[in-house]
Amino acid sequence: MNSIDDFVQLLRDELGLYITREDIASTFDQIDGWDSVHLLTLLTHLERLTGRRINLPDALEAPTLEELYTVAVGR
Repeated sequence: MNSIDDFVQLLRDELGLYITREDIASTFDQIDGWDSVHLLTLLTHLERLTGRRINLPDALEAPTLEELYTVAVGR
């Protein structure tokens, strides 16, 4: 995972959500179709792609996909 654009593509390809670059700044309740299963699936993919363990409490505190990306990649 090299960029936020790769993250957006992952959301589309692996979760089947049509997410734009602008959508990732929205809160989870504003994302059409988002649910907790998406979060668990996304975290699994992110750990596999980054080779890093993601701190679950930090991930659960992220209010947006953009902040979740930051938690996952450490930026």
